[in-house]
Amino acid sequence: MNLEKYAEGNKLFRQYFKKNKESLLHLVKTGQAPKALFIGCADSRVIPNLIVQSNPGDLFVIRNVGNFVPPFKPDEDFHATASGIEYAVCALNVKEIIICGHSHCGACQSLFENIDYTRMPHTKKWLELGESAKKSAILALGTNASRADLLRLTEKLSITKQIENILTYPEVKERFEAGNLHIHGWYYDIETGNIDYYNADSYEFLPLNDLTEDDSKNL
Repeated sequence: MNLEKYAEGNKLFRQYFKKNKESLLHLVKTGQAPKALFIGCADSRVIPNLIVQSNPGDLFVIRNVGNFVPPFKPDEDFHATASGIEYAVCALNVKEIIICGHSHCGACQSLFENIDYTRMPHTKKWLELGESAKKSAILALGTNASRADLLRLTEKLSITKQIENILTYPEVKERFEAGNLHIHGWYYDIETGNIDYYNADSYEFLPLNDLTEDDSKNL
């Protein structure tokens, strides 16, 4: 693999580092204190810091296939994502959790395909976390719905399912119910760059640009 472009990229980053050295070294001296936990998809087209233009130190990011959140089950697998959630909430004391799905998600698409997972046993198990969203989408639209409509709804319903899953974590649930932690569901459209947020009162996704202060405190 040709790594020259990455080396050139690091050269450009070092220029950025030099210009912002004071603030970046401040993060080294004082430690990180991110404002939010961002759980997003590992899809290479979804770059959390880029799509919200955040600064270093603002987001504690967890990325995985499908931006899934495994339910709280300490004796089972999936400890990487679970430990990241616990660390962000309990150690870093984040006040916001953002679960961000996106359009044209390969994980959600795979739920509708007959794939041989012989060489991907971990992936097969992991994708089970998206099955409930798929079933809900089919129930809502019917089996005769277009594939595109089913996929877009599955992607959005998956976000709400992951919100349900993250609330199975005792510390998350306790802080959320006390009003000390806010949870947000976002849907990023990779074709337009727009982000919609899930409004728990109306059960719909609305433009993030129209978000009010009161809405920001809801799921």
